[in-house]
Amino acid sequence: MKGRLIMAFHPTSTLSPEVHKESWEKLGNEHFDLVIIGGGSVGAGAALDAATRGLNVAVIEARDFAAGTSSRSSKMFHGGLRYLAMFDFALVAESLHERELSMSALAPHLVTPLRFLFPLTHPVWERVMMFCGFALYDLMGGAKTVPFQKHLSRKGALRLAPGLKKDALVGGVRYFDTLVDDARHTMTVLRTAAHYGATVRNSTQVTGFEKDGDRVTGVHVQDSDTGDTTTIHADAFINATGVWTNEIQELADVDAKFTVHASKGVHIVIPKDRFEGDAAICFVTEKSVLFVIPWGNYWIVGTTDTDWDMDRADPAPTATDINYILDELNSRVSRQITHDDIVGVYSGLRPLLAGKSDTTTNLSRNHAVARVAPGLVSVAGGKYTTYRVIGKDAVDKAAEDIKIRVPESVTDHTPILGADGFQALKNSLPALAKRLGVSEKVADHLIHRYGSLVDNVVAADPDGLKPIPGAPDYLEAEVRYGVTHEGAQHLEDILARRTRITMEYDHRGIDSAEAVADIIAPLLGWDDETKRAEIESFTSRMKGQLAAEKELTDAAANARLEEVSDPRTHLDESQDEQ
Repeated sequence: MKGRLIMAFHPTSTLSPEVHKESWEKLGNEHFDLVIIGGGSVGAGAALDAATRGLNVAVIEARDFAAGTSSRSSKMFHGGLRYLAMFDFALVAESLHERELSMSALAPHLVTPLRFLFPLTHPVWERVMMFCGFALYDLMGGAKTVPFQKHLSRKGALRLAPGLKKDALVGGVRYFDTLVDDARHTMTVLRTAAHYGATVRNSTQVTGFEKDGDRVTGVHVQDSDTGDTTTIHADAFINATGVWTNEIQELADVDAKFTVHASKGVHIVIPKDRFEGDAAICFVTEKSVLFVIPWGNYWIVGTTDTDWDMDRADPAPTATDINYILDELNSRVSRQITHDDIVGVYSGLRPLLAGKSDTTTNLSRNHAVARVAPGLVSVAGGKYTTYRVIGKDAVDKAAEDIKIRVPESVTDHTPILGADGFQALKNSLPALAKRLGVSEKVADHLIHRYGSLVDNVVAADPDGLKPIPGAPDYLEAEVRYGVTHEGAQHLEDILARRTRITMEYDHRGIDSAEAVADIIAPLLGWDDETKRAEIESFTSRMKGQLAAEKELTDAAANARLEEVSDPRTHLDESQDEQ
């Protein structure tokens, strides 16, 4: 018997292997109010919004949570300062409001203040212009829990960033934005949705739609790991698949109200000691905005902004992309950065609303929501910073097809898991470190990844408070917790998203793969053959990316990554091709 009130299991924020299996049964046996397709930031925001309105909601993801765009950003929640130059004041105001909400209330453990330097290169007119711009930025909400802008002389700016060339600036402006681990944030939002009753499942790919006339009533799905199939029924569905929006709309055979264009952004990661500075830096280049972002023991430098029309699951970075970033950076820093300094490279796609401009740089970052057919809503575009608003707008539109009364959104005052009590935990860091038997540095690392859930991480593996071989900044307990609580199904899920080992170590996780596989194999029921296949698959993918980074063209780099397969062996990768 199917019915809205049937619960296969009690709501839980624990995305364990057991819950993963139970979720599959629930998807095929229960009628949902709403099903969200896509486990990135927008899908996560919509899932939490729907769950906290009391809806029976499911969110499904073909690969891993945040496996696409939502793990490959510039790692910031920002107000969109450059959109002031486009006179997009509404977007800036909305972004600043959302940034402040996340930083102060919703996710203070994951969204933290980040001091920036904006170097000035012209002595008079640029300073006046930037003063006006930053003043507007601050007054629109950019300076609530962080300080107002401060204008600096050349000498003052160089004190903040001694690694810059003296002739690269005439002064600077200090301002604030925020830093966020995008993959961890998205996964934690999804876990929070599960805490409020959502059914959350990765490795679940949509293969087709079921209709009654022109009304969408169900989606056919396949388990990307086992090949099992089922059909999920609901009153309404939301297509929150980002750069795959067009393909899902085509699969549903609906008239699209908009389409999505992909723009590739590449970042490099270098050790912290390669550049001397005490703040993030924002440069404006002819082709893009170049950020230099402090990230633990590293700097993240990027990004690029180029058209992309090939594989969307693994957009390949090229030597041309990397050289562009290095050239722009080296024209401004005193110590030259070389390819040998790079420990990591990652590449992601921005899902931009198509048709606004011939070049991707000026395409709208605003989001669009449309009811493309009775029972099906598509949402696309927007900025990660405004994920909560985008999710709310999508649920509001889907409510037209949901049979029960849908209450108003409450996510503007619903903290995500780990946020409650974070500040008190931070204030008692020495006591926490002593209680856990770790250094204050390790304790600080843990609370800024898990917040008030830190004791759960330790409880999951009390003997695991030792570093991962080849990746000493992470603990073995974090690996176990990634499987038992955070829904990781594969080795790459752990090395690339539950931790960020693939972008923080020059071996890209290869040197840690066997040790991590040994930890998670018994948790996921792997035999020796499966464990070896996982290690080989991961190693092959990382070597494929390293090879792609040496190619000069997108086509050649993409071909390198086409040679390797996804660890989800039943994934239909034809949907990745345009």
